[in-house]
Parts: sequence; structure tokens; C-alpha cells
Amino acid sequence: MNVVVERHGRVVLLRLNRPVVKNALSSALMTELITGLTALDQDPQVGCFVLTGTAEYFAAGADIKEMSGKSYLDMLNEDYFCGWEAFTNLRTPSIAAVAGYAYGGGCELALMCDMIFAADSATFAQPEIKLGVIPGMGATQRLTGLIGKAKAMDLVLTGRPMTAQEAEQAGLVSRVYPAATLLEQTLAVATQIAGFSRAATRAAREAVGQALEVGLRDGVRLERRLFHGLFATPDQQEGMNAFLSKRQAVFNQS
Repeated sequence: MNVVVERHGRVVLLRLNRPVVKNALSSALMTELITGLTALDQDPQVGCFVLTGTAEYFAAGADIKEMSGKSYLDMLNEDYFCGWEAFTNLRTPSIAAVAGYAYGGGCELALMCDMIFAADSATFAQPEIKLGVIPGMGATQRLTGLIGKAKAMDLVLTGRPMTAQEAEQAGLVSRVYPAATLLEQTLAVATQIAGFSRAATRAAREAVGQALEVGLRDGVRLERRLFHGLFATPDQQEGMNAFLSKRQAVFNQS
């Protein structure tokens, strides 16, 4: 079971559950999560989703082992990562409760939620550049819309981590809580949201989301195509093989 589902009244808590690989986002996890959420999204007794991981990691990234051997044509034909866009089509309000690492795909999944509540120990990063690729689940578009070009370029081009405190100041994170109370506080807010009119909360999140989504779909599609294209390069193979071998990557500088 890649996702553990808990009901808390009108709130559904979903825990990513691949502890051996630090909740790396595999295709199987994506299918399980979205299949479950799609059904719950239609349930009139559900008013809010909370997505979380563990105290050490929300999700350490996409599953590098799963994609490292794929070619450009594999990525293009599968439209790899496209399935994640179904998450953003859900109508129920969602909160990411992030503790520990939210790196790469993990950060991008948090970005797909309507709000991010972070533990004071949380860190966010887009380290794909260190693997010879770029984000492929929407970060280049969503980060830029949320925190501006300067900060987005900084994170995407350097892969550096951003603390919860910096993320809150930049506008990436809505609230920061002590790690020990993160889930309790998040569930309390989710319960408040779930107690409002379901029609009103759905309308509100759609209206606010629209402010950032003018052109977002095209931008995400472009990002994904560029991401796929990098699987035709030796640097992608070197970056991912180095990651799996736990060594420093040596990229072609020409």
C-alpha cells in the first residue's frame, strides 16, 4: 500500500507510504493516490484533503530508479508525469502538511495542493539540475507564479534547499508550525474548511486558482516536453546513474 487513507470526520488524511525509498513518487504511487482521490472527490461527506508524509520526509522526489533507464522516446510516448495533472483537476480543497524533505517531485506535489503548511524543520528543493534534467511536474511554472522569477530561478538553477521560514517569507508556504504540532494544526484548519459550504469552498479555490492558471497549462506542457527531451542526452544518463551509484555526477561541460 503506497498511500494510507484515514477519515477524520469530513477531512481525509492521505499519508504517502514508501518509507524504504523516502516516499519517492513512483507511477504506482501516483495511480493509487489519484484513483483514491478521484473517488473521494465525488463524496459529499468529504470537505478537505490533507496530504502528508512522515516526520523525516514528505517525499524525497520522483522515483529516479524507475525513470533512469528510459529514453527520450519512452518519456515522450508515455507522456511521463502527465498523470499527475489529474491531481490538480480535483475540486476538493487540499492542504499539504510538509515535514522534513520535500524535494523534486515531492516539492512539486506539495505545490499542486491549494496550501502548504510546513513544520519548522521542513525544507523544499528542486534538485533536478544535479541529475542533468529539469523539474517535470510543473515546478518551473508554479514556483514562478508563487514566489516570482528571481527565487524560482535560484531554486531551479542551483538545486539549493529552502527552509520553511524562507519558504513562508517567499510566499510558497502558508503557515509554519512546530514539527510536533504540524499535523494537529493542519487537521484543525482542514476541519474548519470542511465545515463550510462545499459548493462555496469549491468555487473559492477555483476562482483563486484561476488567477495563476492563465497560461499555466501550456507552460506545464512545455516544461514536460523539455523534461522528456533531456532523456535524449548523455548528461541525464550520467546524472541519474551517479545518483543511483551514490557518486558525484560528471557532466559534459561543452
